[in-house]
Amino acid sequence: MKYYFFLLFMMFSVFGFSQKSKVDFKAIEKSFNNSDSPYKYEKLIFKYKGYPKSLDSIEAQYLYYGRNFRTDKVTTSDEAFASLAEAFKQNNFEECIKQGKTLYDKDPTNLDILLILLRAYDSVKDGNNFMHHLSQFRSLADGIKSSGDGKSEKTAYLVNSVGDEYILLNILNIGKDYTRGSKPSKDGMFDVWEKEGQKIYIKVLYLDI
Repeated sequence: MKYYFFLLFMMFSVFGFSQKSKVDFKAIEKSFNNSDSPYKYEKLIFKYKGYPKSLDSIEAQYLYYGRNFRTDKVTTSDEAFASLAEAFKQNNFEECIKQGKTLYDKDPTNLDILLILLRAYDSVKDGNNFMHHLSQFRSLADGIKSSGDGKSEKTAYLVNSVGDEYILLNILNIGKDYTRGSKPSKDGMFDVWEKEGQKIYIKVLYLDI
């Protein structure tokens, strides 16, 4: 899917400055179903769907990385997502919206689904839905951005999947002129993207939950 998003990222910028905050996965997991926590997943989802601009970077972190503790996620290997991706490749944007809305209801923080809906709503000139999902995408991107600065393994950007890594690479404007090196860790894989001595560290999470 990553090859279909380059033109989309030319339409808007989501990468800016944000406060960096170490991601506490134990706290996120503990808060996931804790009704007393202000970071309970369902509470954040309600806020995310209603007014995503109101989410701060910590809430965005809990929301984005909270996906690791869900058992009902939509994955790119699912038949339903494959059907959505095919409609997208065929530029059948009305069908993208129909299928995308169904999958969004199941997995509202799925970046791949959000990006397809953004492209579809832009194509049919539905500005209201486009801007709403763009605000959601920016909130989740802010959660990723606040996980580190990408300058070292200790401060690597953290992403939930390889697909999300390529989305982040597009946001960072890192392309084919960069070389990639990889290094395994106990809970993920470090990818180091390098160009002319400049290195960007991204860690793809493989959490044992």
